[in-house]
Parts: sequence; C-alpha cells; structure tokens
Amino acid sequence: MTARLVDASTLTALVADATAAPSLHNAQPWSFRYLSGDGVLLLYADVSRALPRTDPDTRGLHMGCGAALLNLRVAAAAAGRAPVVRLLPEPTDPTLLAEVTLAGADRPDRTLAGLYPAIPRRHSSRHPYGDRPVPADLRDRMCEAARAEGAQLVFPGAWHVQELLELVQDAEGREALDPELRAETARWTRTGPTGSGRASDGIPAEAFGPARYGPATPVRDFAAGRAVPGRGWAVFERNPHIALLGTGHDGPADWLRAGQALERVLLTATAGGLVTSMTSQTLEWPELRWVTRDPSSGTAHVQMVIRLGYGPEGHPSPRRPVTEVLDVVQDAVRR
Repeated sequence: MTARLVDASTLTALVADATAAPSLHNAQPWSFRYLSGDGVLLLYADVSRALPRTDPDTRGLHMGCGAALLNLRVAAAAAGRAPVVRLLPEPTDPTLLAEVTLAGADRPDRTLAGLYPAIPRRHSSRHPYGDRPVPADLRDRMCEAARAEGAQLVFPGAWHVQELLELVQDAEGREALDPELRAETARWTRTGPTGSGRASDGIPAEAFGPARYGPATPVRDFAAGRAVPGRGWAVFERNPHIALLGTGHDGPADWLRAGQALERVLLTATAGGLVTSMTSQTLEWPELRWVTRDPSSGTAHVQMVIRLGYGPEGHPSPRRPVTEVLDVVQDAVRR
C-alpha cells in the first residue's frame, strides 16, 4: 500500500469518532492539531478541562485521552489506514500526549477495524443490570483486548466484589464530607432537564440513571444529594459483575496505555452485547486505591473499576463539535 494523506472530511470523521470516548465527568480533556504537510495528528491534553480536586495527578485526564486515541485508531483502521502512534513524543511538552501518523503505508489492523460499529453504541449505562452471567469466551476476549494494549483485566471473586462495594460506600462518605469535591462534580453535571441550549460537555440528568435503593453498587451518583426532577428509584444488582483494569506501572505513559485498554475492553464488551459503566471513586483516594486491587492477581496498579452485564443501554452524553477540538495547520510538518 502507498502512503495516503488525509482529506478534510476523513479527518473530521476520524476526530469525531475519537471524541466519542469516555472521560472523567465527560470533561473531554483533549485537543487535536493536524499537520497536513506530513499527515500527522497531534493529541494534546486540554488542561483547562482538568479536575484538580477529583483528579489531582491527572491520571484520569490521561486515561480519557488514551481512550480517545484508541477510538482514533479503530476509526482509522476501519477506513483502511494503519496509524503509527508515538506516546509522549516531546519530553519538554508534557501536554503533547501522542503523535499519530495517519498516512502510514502498512495494512490496517482488522481486529481494531471490527470494533468500529461499537463506537457509537457505547454509552455508560447507570441502570440496574440483570443477573445473567457473562459468557467465559466474552470474558476471554475482553482480557485479550486489555493485554493487546499492555494492561491486565481481572474479574475478582465474589468476596472481593463485596469488599469493593464496601469501598465504594467509604468513598461516597468521604466525598460527601468534601465540599470542594462536591462543587467540582456539580460544575460538570446538570440536574435539570436538557433544554434547547444543550451543553456540549458534562453529564446531563438523563444519563444519571435511577437513584439507588438498597445496598451499595459501583455506580457513581452524580446527583450527590441534589434533587433531579422526574428521577426514579431502583434496586440494583446485589452481586454485580465487576472487572478491574490495571497496569504494572503508574506513570503518564501507563495511564495513556490504560485508557486505550479501557476503551478497547468497553468496545469489545459492547460488540458482545454487554452494557457497561465505570467508577473511579475508590481510586481517587490513595489509601482506598491500594486495597481496590485483587491481591490474588499480579496487577500492581488498578486504573479503573468496570461494571458490566446485560441491561438497558445508557443515555448518550453530549460531545463538543469537532471545530472546537481540532486545529488544522496547512502544509505544516512535524519537526
């Protein structure tokens, strides 16, 4: 195959697919710059969208950007391209997270391309799930998806799942006593109905799911005690299906790999008919993050707690238009 530069419509479509990725509080902390001279797309962290109280070390920010990078790779593969990715290519600029050469001449990754239909279908579902078990072969495919991106996916046993639920309750109690954290959550969530002036980021009330009735569940309640008109109550599953995504190390490059692994797992789950949601509450407190890990596994650092199963699809959260996140520099090349 010969190298092909990217036309404007293809570039717009690729970035739109990238920005369908999940991010902490749907802050969408990414921006892209395309150097048209050599077909290089640069992924930057938009630090103006960081969450300093919830995510002080920007681990979650990096994971969200990593998830966007995975979506970009999937979309490029589906378009018949084989992007070449370099993580953290400029040591003097920590906001430059990845360099993606889109005009590569290799053959596209068919496995990644096969995940493309799942991108628009993947939404966090904060509803109760059924008790139907997840088939072993689908679990294996999700574990392989994580391994392909340099991470590990672990399905903890029943005793550890119950311990995780207790840790979620602990994290919720800590959050309730932290006014700065509650205020930060409130800034990125909306409890009123979506109107004509719909925001392009954050989490709308329609995506909160019902309020929990009964025991703890690993679903973050974005209402945080605030009234949400028309929101109902529901009993969630007592024994949820939980997976822990982890890495061997815990620096910015690991967080970017974990974000790619997370999205690859979520797309694999979606393609297999599952719905998913994520919670990082127990990971936002260092002392709780350590005990979140499954001691029977070799995972050193848990990067995300994933709840999965069979249930209703989640409500989509808004996305910023491509014009807000993409800057095209004509005839520029990467030096």
